Amino acid sequence: MTDRPSLGTLYGVGVGPGAPDLLTLRAVETLRKADVLALPRSNDYGLSMAWRIAAPSVGDVAGQERIFLTFPMSKDPARLRPAIEAACAAIAERLSRGQSVAFATEGDPGLYSTFIYVRQAISALLPGVPVEIVPGVSSVMAVPAMVGAALADGQERIAILPGNYGVEDLAEVLERFDTTVLMKIGPEIPSVLAALERAGLVEKAVYVSKATMPEQRIERDVRRVAAERGDCFAMMIISRRQRSGVLVGEVPFSPPDFAAEAGA
Repeated sequence: MTDRPSLGTLYGVGVGPGAPDLLTLRAVETLRKADVLALPRSNDYGLSMAWRIAAPSVGDVAGQERIFLTFPMSKDPARLRPAIEAACAAIAERLSRGQSVAFATEGDPGLYSTFIYVRQAISALLPGVPVEIVPGVSSVMAVPAMVGAALADGQERIAILPGNYGVEDLAEVLERFDTTVLMKIGPEIPSVLAALERAGLVEKAVYVSKATMPEQRIERDVRRVAAERGDCFAMMIISRRQRSGVLVGEVPFSPPDFAAEAGA
C-alpha cells in the first residue's frame, strides 16, 4: 500500500501596491521557492496584476508551474462562487500531491483580498492543510506615502471602507473618524463627493489612482474626478486633522543652531 503524500503548504503572499521594489524580501523568497504560483486575474484573457508586480523580482524559476486563476470583478455571488470553486479545485489538486502553492495577491492577503475566500475554501476541501501568510505593503500605507500625508497622529482614529459596496453611512463615518480611507471607489465617486460637500470636507480630501505604479495619478482637487468612474485601484483619503499633535502640544520646535555648536 502506497502512503499518500503529505499536503503541500498554501502560502498567501502579498506583493504590495504596485511598484515591484515594494515586494518584501520574504515575499520574493516565498514566491521563488514555491512549486506552484497561483496568479489571480480579472478575466480569462487579461494579465495578472499580481504577477506583473512580482515578475521583475521573481523571474523564471526552473520547474515552477504558474496557474492563472480568473476571479471576475463582480459582487454577484452567482458569478463569484463558481470562479472561486474552480480556482480552489486547481489549487487543492496540487496541494494534495504535496506541492507547495503560493497565491500572489495585490496589497496584503488579509485586507479585502481574494485570498481570504480561497483560504477558507481550501481549508474546507483539505482539512489540516498548512497555511502561511506573507504580509505585503498595503495601499492603505502606500497612498499616504505618495501624497506626503500622515494617516494618524496623537489621538486620531482611522476608518477604512470599501467604496464600491456603497457609501450610505459615509457622513456618519466622516463625523466619527479623523481620517477616512476609501478603497475601490468605483462608480461611487459622485456619491462620495456629495457627502464631502455636505460635510465641508472637499478640501480635506485627496484622490489617488494606481499608487506607486507608473500610471499613478494624484488629484488634490477631488472635484476634477467628479465625472469619472474610479478603477479598482482608485482611493480617497479624507483627513480632518483635528486631534493631531496632542502628544507634543502646539509649541513649535526650535531648530538647533548648528553654527553656534560648531563654534562659528
